[in-house]
Amino acid sequence: MVTVEDVKKAYDNLKSTVRKTPIDESRTISEITGGKVFLKAENLQKTGAFKIRGAFNKIINLSNEEQAKGVIAASAGNHAQGVALAASSAGIRSTIVMPEGASVTKVIATKGYGANVVLSGQNYDESYKKALELQKSEGSVFVHAFDDPYVIAGQGTIAIEILEELPETEFIIVPIGGGGLISGIAVAAKSLKPSVKIIGVQAEGAASAYKARQNNKIIELESAYTIADGIAVRKTGDLTFSLIQKYVDDIITVNDEEIAHAILTLLERSKIVVEGAGAVGAAALIHNKLNIRDRNAVVVISGGNIDANIVSRIIEKGLMKSGRYIRIATVIEDRPGTLYTLLKTVASMRANVVSIFHDRLKQSVPLGQSEVELELETRDPEHVAELLQALEEKGYKIEVVDI
Repeated sequence: MVTVEDVKKAYDNLKSTVRKTPIDESRTISEITGGKVFLKAENLQKTGAFKIRGAFNKIINLSNEEQAKGVIAASAGNHAQGVALAASSAGIRSTIVMPEGASVTKVIATKGYGANVVLSGQNYDESYKKALELQKSEGSVFVHAFDDPYVIAGQGTIAIEILEELPETEFIIVPIGGGGLISGIAVAAKSLKPSVKIIGVQAEGAASAYKARQNNKIIELESAYTIADGIAVRKTGDLTFSLIQKYVDDIITVNDEEIAHAILTLLERSKIVVEGAGAVGAAALIHNKLNIRDRNAVVVISGGNIDANIVSRIIEKGLMKSGRYIRIATVIEDRPGTLYTLLKTVASMRANVVSIFHDRLKQSVPLGQSEVELELETRDPEHVAELLQALEEKGYKIEVVDI
C-alpha cells in the first residue's frame, strides 16, 4: 500500500524538479454550481501534465543497477513525456510504447525529450502488452503508468500543494484513467484532512473504475473509446483499485459532448488549453453531476496536451452544442436570385455566414435545383430555433447537418 509518508517523501524528492502549479478560482464554474470552484492547473506543469511527478519519483528511487538497464513504459502520451524527460534528466535510456493512433503532438514531444518511441497497438492496453514483451527481451525496468507505489506517491504530491494553499478545500475532483492520480491524491488528502471528499470522474466510453466500483471488483472493458485519450484505459490497476475503494468517496461519469463543452468553456472563460482527460472534472461540475453548492472545491486539470486539429473539431462541436454554430442544408431552384433570397432571410435573423457550399450536380437533387449548405454563427439555442422557424415559414425545407 501507499501511505501519506510515501507522498511526503515524494514531495521532498520533487521540490527542485517539479513545478508547483497555480490554483485559480473559476468564476464561471462557481456561478454555475453555486460553490467556490478552483482549478489546479497541472496543464501548466512540465511536459504539460501531472505525469512528470510520478515518473520522476519512480526514477529517482531506482538503484544504480536498475538505472543502467534503462526504463520502458507504455502510454497514450502524458506518461510517455514524463518518463522520457525524467529518464533523460537522469541520463537513463528510455523506450516508450505508444498506440499507433496516439496524438502526433504527444509523440513528437516524447521523442523530443529523448525517448525511443515504438508505435504499437490501437489503444493503451495493447501498447502495454507490447511494452511488457519488450521489457522481457531487453531487461529494462518497467515504469507503470499508474499501478506502481512510487508513481502513485508522486502523483499524490498534488494533494499536499492543494491543502497547503487552500486548507479550506472540501472537495477534490480528479480524473480517473488507470487510477494512479486519484489514488495518490486520495491517500494524501484523506490523511491530511479526513473530512475532504475525493470525487473521481471518468469518461462514459472508458468507465472502468466506475464499473469496477459498482461491481466491487476489477472489470476489464471490451473497449475504451473517448476523446479523453489520456484516460482511455480498459482496466484499473490492482493497487489503484484497492486504494480507490478505501479512500475515494464517489465516481461519476461524463460523456464526450460534455467533455468537449468543458474544453471550450475553459478555453473561452479561463483562457487555458486543456485536453479531454484534463477537462472531465470541470465537465462534471458544468453539467451538474455533483452538488457542491456553498462548498469549496478544487478541480484537478490534469493536462493540456491536445492536438490542434482535435481542438478545432472540439470547438466546432462545442459551439454547435451551445447553439453558437449550426450547419444547415436546403434545396433551392437553380436560377439567379434564389441564393440571394435565402441569404437575405439568414441576414434578417442576424446569423453570420461562415461558409457556403452550392452543389447543383448532386445526384439526389432534381435537375433545375441546387443543394445549398450553410455554416452559420449564431448566438444561442433560442436564436437557432428562431432562425430555423423563419426559414421554414419562407418555405425552405431545412436539414440540420451534424458534424
